[in-house]
Amino acid sequence: MKTLILSNDHLLQAFQSSLQFIYEEILVTNENGMILYQSGELKNFWSTDGIIGRVITEIEEISCFGDSTLQLLKREIRSLALKAWNGSQILIAVFPVTGLNDDLLVWGLKNISDPLIEPIEITDGPVGNPDPSIVVHSPEMKEVLGTIEMVSKVPTTVLLLGESGVGKEMIAKQIHQLGNRKTQPFIAVNCGAIPKNLLESELFGYVGGAFSGANKNGSLGKFQLADGGIIFLDEIAEMPLSSQVKLLRILQEKEVTPLGGTQPIHIDVQIIAATNKSLENMVKEGKFREDLYYRLNVVPIEIPSLRERIEEIPYFVYHFVAKYNALYHRNITILPDAVDLFCIYDWPGNVRQLENTIERIVVTSKELNVDAKLVYPYIPWKKPIHKELPVIHHIMPLQEAVDMIEEQLITMTMEKYKSVKLAAKVLDVSQPTMSRKYKKIREKLQQETSSPSSKRKILEDHLNKQLRSMAIMTSATILPEDISELVSHPGSTSHPTFKKVQERLTKIREQEGIIEWVYIFKALDNKLLLTIAADEGFPIPPGVLYDGPPEIMEVALGAMNGKAGVTPLYKDIYGEWKSSFAPIMDSSGKVLAIIAFDHSREYIETELKRIENTL
Repeated sequence: MKTLILSNDHLLQAFQSSLQFIYEEILVTNENGMILYQSGELKNFWSTDGIIGRVITEIEEISCFGDSTLQLLKREIRSLALKAWNGSQILIAVFPVTGLNDDLLVWGLKNISDPLIEPIEITDGPVGNPDPSIVVHSPEMKEVLGTIEMVSKVPTTVLLLGESGVGKEMIAKQIHQLGNRKTQPFIAVNCGAIPKNLLESELFGYVGGAFSGANKNGSLGKFQLADGGIIFLDEIAEMPLSSQVKLLRILQEKEVTPLGGTQPIHIDVQIIAATNKSLENMVKEGKFREDLYYRLNVVPIEIPSLRERIEEIPYFVYHFVAKYNALYHRNITILPDAVDLFCIYDWPGNVRQLENTIERIVVTSKELNVDAKLVYPYIPWKKPIHKELPVIHHIMPLQEAVDMIEEQLITMTMEKYKSVKLAAKVLDVSQPTMSRKYKKIREKLQQETSSPSSKRKILEDHLNKQLRSMAIMTSATILPEDISELVSHPGSTSHPTFKKVQERLTKIREQEGIIEWVYIFKALDNKLLLTIAADEGFPIPPGVLYDGPPEIMEVALGAMNGKAGVTPLYKDIYGEWKSSFAPIMDSSGKVLAIIAFDHSREYIETELKRIENTL
């Protein structure tokens, strides 16, 4: 038990006696958060020695990640769950004590880690060589784990989807380990790593003399080696069409015929396939058999990218540090500010890239304690792109523009990082400032949605504001001289400027990821809209007129008169949409054309639900 300065000991001891039946550690602070008293101890929690006399928000920053105890200190909330850097989940509750000479706060801390979501060690079949852990500390991965637990009990075909490096083979091994086939073979085949002329003999085997240079005794294929167990076909999209026909027969008939053979051999194999490509698109392009796609797509499992489960990055970091410290006999420690840096980076190569980076740090670091400054050179940050500053043609009150952009940036950052602390680092503001501004945004939304009758309208107004801002900001990046040239030559798809603008619009659609189509119209006689340019997938060719329903025509014509706007949901022959429009002006303020974004009804409903859930 440690004490700095304390009055009314008996009262506080009564609090302590009561709370220690529930909590493992008790702290007492003054109203500013300075720790005056500590009793009990959470094992391996605080990342510093001697916390008496320090401010709780300062030591929390180096011991935890996630939301800040600042909310507790300000009495905005009464309890909070934090994730400690050692991997445990900590419940912190605060109890105000009044009636003394000074107002005090009593803090109760308890480890509430759920053993069911600790990292799961998986092994490579009966051989028992340990693979890296599957880390399950996010709702997305808990859902994946739940699905693989179900499919592991039955011999159904599974299709693993996800970017390169997300851990598809580890998921396949986990299905093997959890299921009834765990004592049988697990055979992994990378379809993209085997030359096409050898793939069939590798997969299906061959009989003696089947081809020049073949072993006279023949050879078993991977499917026969996997008999009774599981075969994992990685990069299935790389399989040639000729081999796809034979794989389809295996799926249908449960038998394989070796090259050069005539007698089919019955096999009992569960097939798990994986790809980082869209098989559905490949079917449309004629690069993948449609019947095989449906046979493989029985139970699709989408594995989220690492940037979609940022909360798991600290667990991965400490797991890989421990792994490579043991492997290379080192004693490297990654400090919390360095972990923050890892959480901010997007990791296009996902878990594999993160693991390689940690291994490189463990091997090459000259310092045992690695902080953010030392980690920074190891991360391949994108080189800054020097762009011309966009020229804003739409006049609005300066403070309104600042508030609008600030609100969107804060909301977007909080949605991505789910942490006031990380969002503050990314936006380069202090944690108290970030907490205050985010609280203000939430309070504003809560006030706006207090009336159930107007709830959807208010949510739509909030969404419309975001979509309108996107259209305005994007219109400022389109060069007026390019649009002027295209307006003078409508429908000329071979024109170099058309190609340039089309590529730009396609890139905008791909980067945003929430847009169905991006296009540029010009109004004719305030009645019809002429297509000037669009992204590559837009169904209306350049030079063709569009006469839409009143909802879109009213907003589009308003944009031609200089007023950006967003339509309500409307239907046309192409589907059901919400569209945002903004004018494209030349230096004199003349409207040359309008840019528009189409959003599907499915996206709009999902986004409205997401906005509602943030309240």
